[in-house]
Amino acid sequence: MSPAQMKNFKKTIMKKLIHTALFTVCLCLYIPTVKAQPTVYPAPAQSESIRLDGATLHTGNGETIENASIHFKEGKISYVGTQSGAPDADKIIDVSGKQIYPGFIVPNTNLGLVEYGAVKATVDFREVGQNNAHVRSIIAYNTDSKVIGTLRSNGMLLAQITPMGGVISGQSSIVGLDGWNWEDAAYKIDDGIHLHWPTLRVSPFRTPTKEELNKAKKENKAQKQKLVNFLEESKKYAELDDDQKTVNARLEAFEGAFKKEKKIYIHADKAKDIQESLLTLIDLGLDPVLVGGNDAQQVIELLKQYQIPVILNQPHRLPAREDTDVNLPYKQASILHKEGLLVALSMEGFWQQRNLAFMAGTASAYGVPYEDALSMITLNPAKIMGIDQRAGSLEVGKDANIIVSEGDALDMTGNQISLAFLKGKEIDLDDLHKQLYERYKHKYETAKK
Repeated sequence: MSPAQMKNFKKTIMKKLIHTALFTVCLCLYIPTVKAQPTVYPAPAQSESIRLDGATLHTGNGETIENASIHFKEGKISYVGTQSGAPDADKIIDVSGKQIYPGFIVPNTNLGLVEYGAVKATVDFREVGQNNAHVRSIIAYNTDSKVIGTLRSNGMLLAQITPMGGVISGQSSIVGLDGWNWEDAAYKIDDGIHLHWPTLRVSPFRTPTKEELNKAKKENKAQKQKLVNFLEESKKYAELDDDQKTVNARLEAFEGAFKKEKKIYIHADKAKDIQESLLTLIDLGLDPVLVGGNDAQQVIELLKQYQIPVILNQPHRLPAREDTDVNLPYKQASILHKEGLLVALSMEGFWQQRNLAFMAGTASAYGVPYEDALSMITLNPAKIMGIDQRAGSLEVGKDANIIVSEGDALDMTGNQISLAFLKGKEIDLDDLHKQLYERYKHKYETAKK
């Protein structure tokens, strides 16, 4: 480096140091003037026994107990019943006049996998390509998502985080909505694989020509055959001994499904697609769960014959067809429930999940008994996901996943969650909405003075 270049280099470094120093001084002067927002920290493990007294307790399995007590220690429920028989506890909380529920469970959500849908860098729920069986949602889960706090404030404590897109989207996992990282949050890892049955797609805005329709049918048939061929190959792969296999991550992902260790969540809405997909999966020896199911009521006999669980999507919506009863989406849960099917409820989009409890309230208003409607967002999804031995209802020996509401938690006017416990940990119920409320309340109260 020449003397002139060295001189210019030193000048450049000096300018950067001066700019950095000025920025630091300005920042220090600015920070004290900013009203700090509260910070939500993950809760520590339960360290003392706790008893909640005096509320109406909904167990989640159909039972209701008036003037109840629930006792839990070391993260597990140790007593559920009337106050008269409750054991002593290190901490006793009077919740008289309130309602106690199991923590709500959110199926089929991309919560924590996307923060801003329009910002590509925050979207982690969709991968390139049609076959992503090897993709695991759990490792992309963001415990710092601002949306999580909003869900907890409405009673959701567990969520099935689900990849989306393509024909085989990947593997979902169940997380507790509290933790420093995905390892902390993990409740059940890789519980199932999500498939989207190829459906015939034509323009909804005009009648397709004969050529266009034939082309669409040909493409749809080819997609379905490709999926079936892959599933058959996966079955053969699962039957091989380990020393006979050449490692294939996509085929290996299905090994647990053929061994009944994972569920297959099949996303389908049209009656024909539901029928084709379920029969194909059953013939291959898989245990399918129907997700979506707009036309599920049209194939009830098939669902009953094989006792297929159904996760209904978005009960607050318009029907899929113009000639359908406009209230069918509200009634659908009741129709399937009356036929003895295991039904759970879900919502589209990560930000709408906070309204899940109100979907159960709508199901109750349209024919599902109240306690059974509650089970559709507690015990039923727990059974479908294989976590019902730990979660979904308030029973002795299960995890203490508990919420306390000022009123009816399935009603917008009563859903005011005042306490929440996840595995016995008392959860901070602050969220971005509450922070903004307090911020602007402070602003306008100050302005009045």
